[in-house]
Amino acid sequence: MRRAPRAGAGSVDEMPKQLPRMAQRQPQPSLRPPARGWRPATGWRLAGGGLALAVLGSLALGPALRFSALALNESGDPTEAAQPTQVTLPEDPSLPRLADDRHYPLVPADPAELAALLTAVETALRDPTTAAEQLPRLGHQQQVIYRQLSQQPAQSEAVLAALDPAWRGVAERHLAARREFLTMQRRSRPLAALPAWRIIPPAPAEELLAHYRKAAAATGIDWEVLAAINLVETGMGRIDGVSVANAHGPMQFLPTTWAQPGVGAGDIRDPHDAIQAAARYLVRRGGLQDIRKGLWGYNNSDYYGRAVLLYASLLRDDPQAYIGLYHWEIHVNTVAGDLWLPVGYTQNGPISVSAYLQQVPASGPPR
Repeated sequence: MRRAPRAGAGSVDEMPKQLPRMAQRQPQPSLRPPARGWRPATGWRLAGGGLALAVLGSLALGPALRFSALALNESGDPTEAAQPTQVTLPEDPSLPRLADDRHYPLVPADPAELAALLTAVETALRDPTTAAEQLPRLGHQQQVIYRQLSQQPAQSEAVLAALDPAWRGVAERHLAARREFLTMQRRSRPLAALPAWRIIPPAPAEELLAHYRKAAAATGIDWEVLAAINLVETGMGRIDGVSVANAHGPMQFLPTTWAQPGVGAGDIRDPHDAIQAAARYLVRRGGLQDIRKGLWGYNNSDYYGRAVLLYASLLRDDPQAYIGLYHWEIHVNTVAGDLWLPVGYTQNGPISVSAYLQQVPASGPPR
């Protein structure tokens, strides 16, 4: 789809000839971490070879959706008597806040304290008793922890050592995926000006899930790969804008690619139409035979393909990982650090980082 690697958010990927696995599996909600290590599941080969890779994330200020086993089309009875899970996230009353009273997530420096916080966050995101209004904060906290740890090798090793082995495998994959994007960006300079985007609420999580599954059933591309691409390309549709490569819509299609026979149909900016087209494009690029080849056609970078497959493997091994990823915010790498662009960000033209931070100081990372 693109002829050169982009410093963007993600891509589409993967296609076995079967219905989406999540519809076939029936795990029960559990407070225990997934009993899996860091290795990808059989069939996800990671060896070998968006708008901005710096942009992994997203903000949901609209009605939050609490995912339960039933919301994911899995069997299981709701736990009516259970008390809602409460996680106390780090707070600092001196930090600037958005209109919804949120400030930039804080990350403890002590490895043991950070490991305990990460465990609590990962557990709460998978707990069906967690209140819906908590999910945006929990997802954002999860995201910022992994973004920071990915650039701190010594700190990340200490935190991993303090985690339960099963949560350690989850964290290792998150960090590995993020580091693939950081490697892909290593020659890119931090932004001095922010792009002319709008950051909008994503489509409802269940609606997106239905689009991924429909595309998977029609093409053989795994729904987990399509979700991972949607995540890394535009934060599951939060970025409404055109990339420097002139890619459009939630799956970041070039208009010329969209116009190819058998690829685009409908509206390039519509989540349903774009997700179906992405699956068809991956098939065209050889993804049914080798998903890495299909991903290379989507974005000419092995780093990109490996990162997408790592996120997809998290979803494949633990479908409820989707809850946290859905609530990730939009972040960009700038001269002032890792800026958070919340829903409501609207710029018709580039704006300097310093000018934007004067307007929205809550977007800047705590010093």
